[in-house]
Amino acid sequence: MLGRATTADLPSLARVLADAFAAYPWTRWSIPTEGYDARLEELQLLYLGHAHDHGLVFTDSSLRAVSAFLPPQAPQPSAALQERVAELHGDRLAQVYAVALPSAPAGAWTLATVGVSPLHQGRGLGVAVTRAGLETIDEYRAPVALETSSEGNVRLYRRLGFAVDAVTQIPDGPVVYSMSRAAGAEPSDNA
Repeated sequence: MLGRATTADLPSLARVLADAFAAYPWTRWSIPTEGYDARLEELQLLYLGHAHDHGLVFTDSSLRAVSAFLPPQAPQPSAALQERVAELHGDRLAQVYAVALPSAPAGAWTLATVGVSPLHQGRGLGVAVTRAGLETIDEYRAPVALETSSEGNVRLYRRLGFAVDAVTQIPDGPVVYSMSRAAGAEPSDNA
């Protein structure tokens, strides 16, 4: 069963995301190696908290998968949150802030993250929690944008109706795929 995450769910879901993103190209590039696992989990918790407060966070009843969406009018994270994020990125912060990616379509929600516990991947949970968010956002007739640095994720998102808008090679870093989905876009069986 799927539903909205509660505040009490967030620490467990941050752990799910940390496990799911342990080898992810963007996080490996953007987070210092020293204390990587703890930094990654805390970053996930901070971002999930922001999404929970200002957007939508979906999970399954066993807390094995999570997706988080932010509306276009979501406020910037608080100064305290931004300061902690900067500390967690450490000496990688300047490189992260120097990245220039294309803008999302006007009025687009952002699929901020989706992850599944590695023990439960390949069972459709990631698609399910993402679809739950997309169906909710479709009620607003709004597009959705995302960025991923995993080519495997590109295939998954295409099946959910997203298209690649741009591909950016980060100098000395990962490739980032900027993708968007028109409001109510039908999933593709060909991806």
